[in-house]
Amino acid sequence: MEAYALLFAATLNAGTVLAIAALGLLINEKAGIVNLGAEGMMLCAAIAGFATVVHTGNDWVGFAAGAAVGAALAAAFGWLVIWLNTNQYATGLALSLFGAGFSAFVGIDYVQAKLPERPHYNWFGLGDIPLVGPALFRHHPLVYGAMLLAVGMIWWLYRTRAGLVLRSVGESPQSAHALGYPVRRIRLAAVMFGGAMCGLAGAYLSVIYTPLWVEGMVAGKGWIALALTTFATWRPARVLLGAYLFGGVTMLQFHLQ
Repeated sequence: MEAYALLFAATLNAGTVLAIAALGLLINEKAGIVNLGAEGMMLCAAIAGFATVVHTGNDWVGFAAGAAVGAALAAAFGWLVIWLNTNQYATGLALSLFGAGFSAFVGIDYVQAKLPERPHYNWFGLGDIPLVGPALFRHHPLVYGAMLLAVGMIWWLYRTRAGLVLRSVGESPQSAHALGYPVRRIRLAAVMFGGAMCGLAGAYLSVIYTPLWVEGMVAGKGWIALALTTFATWRPARVLLGAYLFGGVTMLQFHLQ
């Protein structure tokens, strides 16, 4: 039974990377923009977060650096697509290729680098409960943050005026513009939020999930996150469940071995 508890814990941990990135990309797509550069943004953010933690010793500064790098790359993508009207699919693919190459180049000096000792969590002492404790109460705060993000996004998209405006911009930009809403700026904000979330997911990957840096370590997770948004029919709760499903399948392979 203990093995199953550890499998469940590993599923939550693996699914968190996908959930954070996919929830950010969902906001992109709700605004009518598809960013195929998720893989590249996650790779650049992974090396940025890892290098920042190596030099500062502070995980949260590393997460902030990863999110900032993701948002900056997404802003460049948004400027090209929204203002210069470049093809969003070609621009996203170019961003992915750029991110893969640039992160490999920048990360050469960090391949053998070591992070400070990783923190261990035992929330309110509940982690000592047999089976349930290791499965649910020994995770990094971002694991629970991804769940709260999904809940908050459901409320924001379907219960607030700002969420309604975002959805209207994605579904009918001409109508939103006729009503006086700044469609371009709203789309840019949505794209940058998606980039920041991809960046946060990339930093979490290199700092917490597998605390090391190797070239191409995202290994397709950006593409899976993109697929998750469609798989979940653009609903945050389904994105979260889909992320844990993919994470569970990945961990089950190692468990069966």
